[in-house]
Amino acid sequence: MAGEDEDDGPETGPLRRCVVTRERLPKERMIRFVVSPDRIVVPDLAANLPGRGIWLSARGDVVETARIRGAFARAARGPVTVPPDLASGLQAALARRIGDTLGLARRAGQAVCGFAKAREWLAGGRAALVVQASDGSPDERARFVGGVRIPVVAPLDGAALGAIFGRDHVVHVAVAPGRLAERLASEATRLAGLRMPADEVTKTTAAGPGIPGAGRRDRNSPAGAAGRVGPPARPDGK
Repeated sequence: MAGEDEDDGPETGPLRRCVVTRERLPKERMIRFVVSPDRIVVPDLAANLPGRGIWLSARGDVVETARIRGAFARAARGPVTVPPDLASGLQAALARRIGDTLGLARRAGQAVCGFAKAREWLAGGRAALVVQASDGSPDERARFVGGVRIPVVAPLDGAALGAIFGRDHVVHVAVAPGRLAERLASEATRLAGLRMPADEVTKTTAAGPGIPGAGRRDRNSPAGAAGRVGPPARPDGK
């Protein structure tokens, strides 16, 4: 596959330039695209396809701007075909990658689900990441974290999490430190950016990078503030 990035430097180092915003950002907060031999724009979520990449910030408004304003064609220096469902396709693909990675973590013994077991890992310092159901009760999700400073993401709903762990519905998952936890955090952050309404982008950018809900109290966030691990709350959630 071939493509041409407006940033003509080699694809080395931790930063890439977004062809829409012109910002240089960590690769983990961006999405790479390449142009196939038949000039179709193809997402490269693993960032390992051959050819020079076209990089975009992992934001829904940026992807849509690139699609409708010809940013891909300019970066590729020639006409290209952009799938009309690019943004929704990206979200679906990232959700699959998250599910696959969480499944790997489960099979490797690096992830557990259920209020009691996951809270035990959290209280014992065995968890590096908490994954919660996006449709779980905000109060229950906040009670589970219980003031622990830890990254919290909610990329999948309870049914999708349950399918990974062989249950009907799961709200709380704890993930052990390691590459799988890091990959989950990165993919969940990208997915959250793609799902974010345009009017929320400025506020999030001003707050700085990071995983939503990680290490701070927010009135609308299920994550707790920094603090000691207290006793588990009433285990009335999965």
